[in-house]
Amino acid sequence: MSDTKSGTDGGWEDSRLRALEQLLALPVAELRPTLDRAGQLVSELLNADKVDVFLFEQSSQSLVAVGTSQTPMALLQKSLGLDRMPLANGGRAVQVYETETPFMTGRAEEDPNELPGIKHRLGVRSSLMVPLPIGMETRGVLAVTSAQSDFFTPHDLRFLQAVARWVGMVAHRVELVQELTMLAVKQARRKAAEELITVLAHDMANHLLPLQARIQLIQRRAARNQAPEDLRDATGAAASLRSLTRLINDLMDVGRLDQGLFSLRPQPVDLTGLVRELVATASTPERPVHFEGPEELVTVADPDRVRQVLENLVANALKHSPPGRPVDIRLQLQPRPEGPWVRVTVRDQGTGIPSEQLPTLFERFTRGPGSKGLGIGLYLARRIAEAHGGTLEVVSTSRTGTCFGLSLPVVAG
Repeated sequence: MSDTKSGTDGGWEDSRLRALEQLLALPVAELRPTLDRAGQLVSELLNADKVDVFLFEQSSQSLVAVGTSQTPMALLQKSLGLDRMPLANGGRAVQVYETETPFMTGRAEEDPNELPGIKHRLGVRSSLMVPLPIGMETRGVLAVTSAQSDFFTPHDLRFLQAVARWVGMVAHRVELVQELTMLAVKQARRKAAEELITVLAHDMANHLLPLQARIQLIQRRAARNQAPEDLRDATGAAASLRSLTRLINDLMDVGRLDQGLFSLRPQPVDLTGLVRELVATASTPERPVHFEGPEELVTVADPDRVRQVLENLVANALKHSPPGRPVDIRLQLQPRPEGPWVRVTVRDQGTGIPSEQLPTLFERFTRGPGSKGLGIGLYLARRIAEAHGGTLEVVSTSRTGTCFGLSLPVVAG
């Protein structure tokens, strides 16, 4: 029998209280060494041969001894591979985890529901096991074992339930600190990358005008000299330069948004005409773009910014549409209680966007499925919509494809 059997006096209770205080005073470091120390404290307090803090591991569907006392039985357990308990194998620890019900025995060798390795190879005779709550859910098991029969008492079991709550608080605190640290590192890296990209975009922009001028000279020379191959190559280079210019302008817009320098130049614009121009440019026999809308729909907006949004949406839709399947653009007026709005939808017939990517689709530097870009087009598109007082939303399924909806309030000119 352990000293717990003779110790219900004030001195013993004081030692238990001090042990609990030591648990909460454990330094918030990495999870494993913190739980190792917690296991050692409980082991010393209860004179146990082994204490394990088992946590459930989703990937292997197992209980894993993340924290363990530094005792001979604990070292033997690890050498036997008994520090990992697949749920499929059963055993008392798994039962406690699955039922969230405490367990106590002083005759483990007679227990038909205990694993043979625990009873015969590890030599466990007495066990206390309680569910381990971390945060708002049971995440594992706190187990205390002894090689002696009838070693623990019901009083020890009640005490261990209290210890489990304290250990759970310690583990939760460590996890929160780790999450905050990882978030801070991620944000710092992202901020540094964004600043570097903005600087590079400004530097690259300084070289675009001279490059554009030289390509135009080559185009005119090729036309004058009637050199069709040179003209074709120069025209291709000019198209690539326009794509590069748009990318650099997008990167500079990200910097302007961060610095509060992003502005609109609103003016009366016929959205029907703007969309028709875009359709005529984007549509090809292999990837047609269809338009449906009124003959005229005038509002006050920044035409260049609205075109930037729609070009991005149409380019994405064409990229993800199967060959021969049209991209459908619909423009319509929407009456609302606060006044009329206009809504432009761009729909493709592709395979859709995975549901797990939808929550972060409009974040900067987040790329959609199959995208090879920098992941800023949709971020800027939504920010431009919001700058107009509007919204940009997406609905996507594998059955119906993806539909982006740009909604803007109608402003009279």
